Amino acid sequence: MRLIVLSVLGLLVLAFILTALEGASLIAGNCERDNMKRSMQRRPFLKASLGATAFAAVWPCTRALGESNTLRAAAATRNVLAGSAVSNSQLHDPAVAAILAEQCSILVAENEMKWLALHPEPDRYDFTAADELMAFATSNAMLLRGHNLCWHRAQPPWLALLATPDNAARLLEQHIRTVAGRYAGHIHSWDVVNEAIEPSDGQPGGLRNTLWHQLLGERYIDIAFRAAAQADSKSLLTYNDYGLEQDRGRQAVVLEFLRWMRRNHIPIHAIGLQSHLTARYDELPNWISLHGFLKQVRELDLQVFVTELDVNDSDLDGNIKKREKEAAWLCQDYLKNVLKHPHVTAVLTWGPATHGSYGNRDPRLAHRALPFDENLKPTPFLTAMLKAFQNH
Repeated sequence: MRLIVLSVLGLLVLAFILTALEGASLIAGNCERDNMKRSMQRRPFLKASLGATAFAAVWPCTRALGESNTLRAAAATRNVLAGSAVSNSQLHDPAVAAILAEQCSILVAENEMKWLALHPEPDRYDFTAADELMAFATSNAMLLRGHNLCWHRAQPPWLALLATPDNAARLLEQHIRTVAGRYAGHIHSWDVVNEAIEPSDGQPGGLRNTLWHQLLGERYIDIAFRAAAQADSKSLLTYNDYGLEQDRGRQAVVLEFLRWMRRNHIPIHAIGLQSHLTARYDELPNWISLHGFLKQVRELDLQVFVTELDVNDSDLDGNIKKREKEAAWLCQDYLKNVLKHPHVTAVLTWGPATHGSYGNRDPRLAHRALPFDENLKPTPFLTAMLKAFQNH
C-alpha cells in the first residue's frame, strides 16, 4: 500500500512540474514568437553562455507582450532583420532599453567590441560591456552582430608600439581567436574587416594604407577572415564599408576587392553597406548604380546587410519639421530601392535615437534622422522605415 501511495504522489508531483514547465514555455514563447526562420540570414544560433544567462536573470525580457506595429515585426514580413547600434550607456537607460527590446530583432555594439574597448593592454582583455550586450540581446530574443575584428581606427595605443612585420600576423590572429572564439555560436555576423578600401592612398587594389597593410600587405585580409572562420564557424563573415550607395568608382573598387577574395577562396558570406546618407534640398538621389552593384554582389553569392543607416541632415535649415520630413523621405526612398533585392537580409540604424548635432553648422540643432527623437518619441524616420518594410 505504501508503494502505491508513493507512486501516486510521484505522479502528481511530475504532473505539477510538467504543467509549470509548459507555462514557462508559453511565457518564453511570447518573448520569442517573432523570431524569423533562419534562411539566408541566420545560421544555427546557440543559447546564451552561463555568464549571459546569469545576467539575463537580473535583467529579464523587457519587450512588451502586446507589440504589433514595430520595426522587427514589419521587417519580419520580408524575412529581414531590423535593428540598431547601441552603446553601453544606452543599454543601461531603461527607456532606451525598452525601445530596443520592442523594436529590434538584431543589435550591434557601437564601440564595445572594437579593439580599443576589448583589448586595452597586450595581455589583458575586458569583455564586461560586450558580455552585457550579449546577455541583453539573448534575454530579449535578439540576434547580435559583432563589430569589428580588424579596423584602422579605435586601436589601443600599445598596438602601434609593439606590432612588427614579424609578430603582426600572430597579434591579429590571437585577438580574433580570443574575441570571436569567446562568442562562438552566439554572433549572427562579424564585421571581420572594416573599411579596408581607400583608393586615394595609392595602394594596389585600392587598399587603405593601414597599420595592418604596412606590416602584412594584402594578406592581412586573408589572415583576418581565416582566423574568424576558424574561431566561429557559424557566424556570417562580413566586409563592411561606407560610400557604396551612389559612388560608382568606390563601388567598382569594392566589387573587384570582393572578386579577389572569391578568387583566393577567402571565407566571406556578406557585405555591409554602412548607409550613412546625406540629405540635400538641391540634389535628388540616383540609385541606378546601387542596383547594379547589388546585382553583382548577388552574383558573388553574398548577402547584404545595411549596417549603419542614418541621415546626415547638416545641410538642411533649422526648420525641424522640414528637416525631419526630408530625412524620412530619403530613408524611405533608399530602403524601398535596397529591399528590392532579396539578398538584403538585415537593416540596422546607427543608433535608436537622436544624439545632438551631426556636423551641423548650428550645434543647437539636434540630429533628426533616426527612429526616435531626443525625448524618445517616434520620428517620421521610424514611419518611413515601417512603410519601406511594409511596401511589398
